[in-house]
Amino acid sequence: MLFEVALGTGAAVAGGYAYARGKRNRLYRSLADRTAGIVRERPIGVADESRALPGFDRRFAIIQDLLDAASFTAIRDEADRLVAAERSYVPTHKQGGTVAYETLIASAPAIVSLYHSASLQGLVSRLVGEKVVPTPIYDQSSLSVLFYEKPGDHIGWHFDHNFYRGRHFTLLLPLVNQGHAEGGLSHAQLMVKLGEEERPAPTPPNILVVFEGAQVRHKVAPIAENERRVVLSMTYCTDPSASLAQGAARRIKDTAFFGIRALWT
Repeated sequence: MLFEVALGTGAAVAGGYAYARGKRNRLYRSLADRTAGIVRERPIGVADESRALPGFDRRFAIIQDLLDAASFTAIRDEADRLVAAERSYVPTHKQGGTVAYETLIASAPAIVSLYHSASLQGLVSRLVGEKVVPTPIYDQSSLSVLFYEKPGDHIGWHFDHNFYRGRHFTLLLPLVNQGHAEGGLSHAQLMVKLGEEERPAPTPPNILVVFEGAQVRHKVAPIAENERRVVLSMTYCTDPSASLAQGAARRIKDTAFFGIRALWT
């Protein structure tokens, strides 16, 4: 009797997982079609793909004035209209708001278009010395908007772990950075460790920060009261395929940012 109950329970769990996974797969097919339409109908790219670039020998670089004024305004305004930020809190490590890739595909076409633009991919490929492509649509961290706007919002020292077979790069494009620190910026300052050197990375709006997240340790200091920092986060990869173990690890990590639904991605 107990064996039959256990067998029935196992079958129900497996059936529920298969249904949820199938539903998510249908969603991703729909999102992929919508993304292709956005890129085709509303192209947005970088201001000057052929510009001179800094070195990337330390796996970190800053590119000034990524977008022209009109494109930057369109992307910033889209981010300002987003209201579906998911708050995450990991004691002693992270506090803040995040809008996931799925929501952006539905609500932020300019942001999605920039991420998928050939000009941005070409610029980053030239910077790092290898061809890069977007990470998969089911990876909620492929494209997201990060909100630091409640006192104490921050993230502690960490690496952006690589869940793919190829090299993995993080791109940060500040859209809003207002506060009471030097230059009118917020106290939510990006800090990076390059070898033994710990240094601040300036993040006024429209500066692109590119780094190999699995190699460069970084953090964001706590934001103060009446300050606001909004950052577009993008990830590219030289080979977006993944092993079963890498896929499982990514899903578990994403539950901290996007909830239990990440397990079915």
